[in-house]
Amino acid sequence: MKLFQYIKQLFYSKKKEPEDSMKKLLIIGLGNPGEKYKNTRHNIGFKALDYIANKEEASFETQKLGDIASFRFKGRKFTLLKPNTFMNLSGKAVKYWMQKEKIPLENILVISDDLNLPFGALRLKPKGSDGGHNGLKDINAKLNTNQYARIRFGVGNKFAKGRQVDYVLGDWSEEEKKEIPNRLERIHKAVKSFGTAGIGNTMNHINTKK
Repeated sequence: MKLFQYIKQLFYSKKKEPEDSMKKLLIIGLGNPGEKYKNTRHNIGFKALDYIANKEEASFETQKLGDIASFRFKGRKFTLLKPNTFMNLSGKAVKYWMQKEKIPLENILVISDDLNLPFGALRLKPKGSDGGHNGLKDINAKLNTNQYARIRFGVGNKFAKGRQVDYVLGDWSEEEKKEIPNRLERIHKAVKSFGTAGIGNTMNHINTKK
């Protein structure tokens, strides 16, 4: 009888262990929803997540405040988020999915475009100011901190005075288009490294002038 109770307890009473929050990561690509913005410089965050999802055979589904996909690598769960709130309200989606998935601040990584870097330059930092980027500005405001990791993708600043909006919402040049896949692959590797090897090791590999 005791043996029967032991077996019953072993197989039927075991509760499912909650997933370790430190093994869950939220990767956010910034951009604007809609076909008209799909190939603009400002949407490089979306493009990076589309590339990663394709490589990892993950599919996006439209859920609350954004499109969501996920994949697993070395025991980690990577959730990919493309906010559908438009750029200036990105923080609302980030905060919601952090809370929903119970992901700590140190496990989020934001990918955005950056006018202050030459085209193709990639910079990973553990924290920083918004640098004039409205998406980062809203995330900082909604999370009440700028202490989160981000990868900045340099788009350059080859535009006439007063034409910044037209530039970031414009399409890439033909030469730039040829270089983008290489940068996206480096971001893909950096995302997986960030989740497994940590930000310090990842910075050593991704941070380059071009």
